[in-house]
Amino acid sequence: MYGGLAVTFITVDPATGEERHRFALHDGSEVESRLQRAAVASGTYGRTSFGERSRLMLGAAALLESELPAWAETMTAEMGKTFASAKGEVAKCVRAMRFFAEHAEAMLADEPVPRSASQSRVVWEPLGVVLAVMPWNFPLWQVVRFAAPSIMAGNVVLLKHAPNVTETALEIESLFRRAGYPDGVLQTLLVAVESVPAIIEDPRVAAVTLTGSDAAGSSVASTAGRCLKKAVLELGGSDPFVVMPSADLQRAVAAAVEGRMQNNGQSCIAAKRFIVHSDVYEAFREGFTEAVSALVVGDPMDPATYIGPLATAAGRDRLSAQVDDALSKGATAECPPGPLARPGFFYRPGVLSGVTRDMRVWQEEVFGPVAVLCRVGGVEEAIRVANDTPFGLGASVWTRDEAERDLLVGQIRAGMVFVNEMLSSTPEIPFGGIKRSGIGRELGSAGIRELCALKTVWVA
Repeated sequence: MYGGLAVTFITVDPATGEERHRFALHDGSEVESRLQRAAVASGTYGRTSFGERSRLMLGAAALLESELPAWAETMTAEMGKTFASAKGEVAKCVRAMRFFAEHAEAMLADEPVPRSASQSRVVWEPLGVVLAVMPWNFPLWQVVRFAAPSIMAGNVVLLKHAPNVTETALEIESLFRRAGYPDGVLQTLLVAVESVPAIIEDPRVAAVTLTGSDAAGSSVASTAGRCLKKAVLELGGSDPFVVMPSADLQRAVAAAVEGRMQNNGQSCIAAKRFIVHSDVYEAFREGFTEAVSALVVGDPMDPATYIGPLATAAGRDRLSAQVDDALSKGATAECPPGPLARPGFFYRPGVLSGVTRDMRVWQEEVFGPVAVLCRVGGVEEAIRVANDTPFGLGASVWTRDEAERDLLVGQIRAGMVFVNEMLSSTPEIPFGGIKRSGIGRELGSAGIRELCALKTVWVA
């Protein structure tokens, strides 16, 4: 049975708190119709050539690029990211679509395996229908970074997006349809979260991919596991940002501000815990807090704004509770964070120091413009603190000492480590984490193969 208790999705402008749109959810018969169309499309689209898939993907990229401002405006209105950030997200999606259109065939080429057989090779084939459960913080990029490689591999997609970005979700389906894709290759499902297990269990669905919280990932993985279906999970993070005495402090401070405050602080790979060697702690603290204090909070459509509103009232309230918990247990507000007394879900960015392990900001993912500072006495302590988290998505380390760099890269437990650079995602390299940050990878050759079936061929 499909369909949850809710009958409508309501989107709200986070800059004003006012309702934007109401969308009727798909009932059981509509969900069944879309599943059937996906199954039919999978049987034909999976046999198309890479040349045909590339032509379609390049057409979708060109169409998206031509509509860039409109897409950006919709995302800003639905989840509060600044208009400049939204335009950058659309442009990044265009690049990713073109990248996989141009490179998917080579990434999935047959791999000869020298043996005594006359032929032996590894072949990559599409899995079929993939259900995607996506979040709101990067409403276009999160979809494109899995969908572009997956569709280029020959899969078809059912998209269950976050309710507060429903307009974007419907526009994504429209984009692929208008670009000429066959019926059923990418469809949006307007269903409540309670419907997700039944859709995963449907025999026409071959795999599921989710980006979201570790709790959501556990739930989806449990259902997929019972059904013996592939699951790719990109979950939360509490990424360390390690600064050692040899670091270029000016660059490190600039990257720290951008790394923490990007997307209004609502990014799984945002730097969240700033672990700074005592020799440079005061200089870093002073430069970082001064820069954070100067950030402009305001209308996300205003070019002067750096921090727009948080996406939801619930997110704002959760962040406030985490900060209040830390302050009540002895943390210091280097520059005080807090909700702003104005319409919408605005939250003043801030920096906390003196944080201890019993505080929520240490143990949980902090999803908003609040940074945590920690002083350490050496590289070994920095590694211990960096690894003292249930998450393991990414890390950014700042040092010009080669031995120190190798030690940090080798011993920090994370799926990605960037040296002297802010952590980011790009189509060319695999993206994903370990521990409670997820299972599997997106992007790069590893990402496109995650949602493919590996077939061994042996010809005697």
